Amino acid sequence: MKAVQLLAHGKPGQFRFGEVPDPAPATDEVVVRVRACGVNHLDLWCEQGELPLPILLPRIGGGEVAGEILALGADVDQWRVGDRVAVQSNLFCGTCEFCLRGEDSNCLNARLLGVQCDGGFAERVKVPARCVVRLPEAVSFETSAALTLAGSTAMHMLTDRAEVRARDWVLVIGAASGVGSAAIQIAKQLGGRVIATASTPAKRELAQRLGAEFVVDSTKADWPSEVRKITDKRGVDLVVEHTGGAVLQAVFHCLARGGTVVTCGATGGREVPMQLWPFFVKQHRLIGSYGRNRSDLNATLEWAADGRLKPVIHQLFSLTDLSAAFAMLRSRQVLGKLVIKP
Repeated sequence: MKAVQLLAHGKPGQFRFGEVPDPAPATDEVVVRVRACGVNHLDLWCEQGELPLPILLPRIGGGEVAGEILALGADVDQWRVGDRVAVQSNLFCGTCEFCLRGEDSNCLNARLLGVQCDGGFAERVKVPARCVVRLPEAVSFETSAALTLAGSTAMHMLTDRAEVRARDWVLVIGAASGVGSAAIQIAKQLGGRVIATASTPAKRELAQRLGAEFVVDSTKADWPSEVRKITDKRGVDLVVEHTGGAVLQAVFHCLARGGTVVTCGATGGREVPMQLWPFFVKQHRLIGSYGRNRSDLNATLEWAADGRLKPVIHQLFSLTDLSAAFAMLRSRQVLGKLVIKP
């Protein structure tokens, strides 16, 4: 099959496009013909070697996979060749205490697709049969690839790790990102009043199209003050944060008393000092969120099927143009998601 392999880390990394052996399924695995695969910031971290885990090279990246089942392992009887599926990128073991409770995101033996094992920047990918879900007929491969990782991450944040009540003020950081663009829509559907941040006019316009009532310019040093002004100095009830660093520090200035920050990323920095006095005096909450459970992925695809959640796809690329897609993502000019079509 044809695939793109990362040979050496860097900014940019060294890639090779060419033929590699076809994957063969083990007893409990399936091989999926990749029809579309999203590009995620996780892929940039993998390219740059900036993840806190070892990455064996060469590696085929790509964790946001949608396609059709092409081959079945010997013990797989719940799927048929030709079934349309989406792949859960946090490959869970299915046997640890957390998996047995349906908490796949806390799996003790999880692997990241496209990081710790070969992913979807290829014509075919093999994954455990337990880590694929049925793709509704109303959902295209491209839509699934744009929502399978980022969209389900937002779904997990807003419906599992935190709660949106009717008329809650919800602040979504990075409106034009995959997580941000999905979070705006999910929070709006759940009855929240959404404020979003964005760094360019095009990104702010996108946020409004997706349902944000207000959008603040995140390049301005006093943007948290603008958020408090919008809420009549009260602050927001919930912040959806996926940047870390100085942004995570800043969002606490936007919170109402008893407010919650749910965070799932650290692209802006992994070490964040905190002011503990206002944190406990105002009874704030800081909640970590990682990946998604199978139920979150199914919910994401169901919402996409009935039109409650729409993908934001900036551009489609071929496998041979993967390096160009990475360069575009690094430029921070992307609105929504980039999708690779082998």
